[in-house]
Amino acid sequence: MPPSAAGIVDQRGIILNAIETRIAENGIELPPTQPPMAALLKPTRILGRRLLVSAQLPKLDNRVVYTGKVGGSVDLATAQQATRLCALNVVAHAKEALDGDLGRIEAVANLRGFVNVAPGFHQIAEVVNGASQLILDVFGPEVGAHCRTAVGAASMPFDATAEIEAEFYLRQAD
Repeated sequence: MPPSAAGIVDQRGIILNAIETRIAENGIELPPTQPPMAALLKPTRILGRRLLVSAQLPKLDNRVVYTGKVGGSVDLATAQQATRLCALNVVAHAKEALDGDLGRIEAVANLRGFVNVAPGFHQIAEVVNGASQLILDVFGPEVGAHCRTAVGAASMPFDATAEIEAEFYLRQAD
């Protein structure tokens, strides 16, 4: 994609907003959104200027690709890749909810990470750093800096290694 004075121009000749430009420059590819596997819920909900994204598992093609307990069958680096994939799914759902315009996001307010851990594993915050880093890579430090919760869990749906949910604050409509 060639650069222009206003940003990067995609294959269709459309000038990308700053967030889309950052995604392209970092070589990040958002996966297609997928429906919930079992829960009876909406993956996203807009309430005023808040966009809530339900917890996303580390899945592709409607299949959980990272399973097992961190500190057991899953090491720290693999768990960080799992939370990164969860965060990619969060961003993909946010983009879909905003009709493709991630530029409507003023701030990433909060991430909540839940990690499937073996007894005695305590590096939960380091695992969730995989998601936090992806969010910073996508949104940059001004928009992407966020509050966060990182929780270890004894069991997770589908034995997923982790799940990440998010809350975004949207720009005031013109």
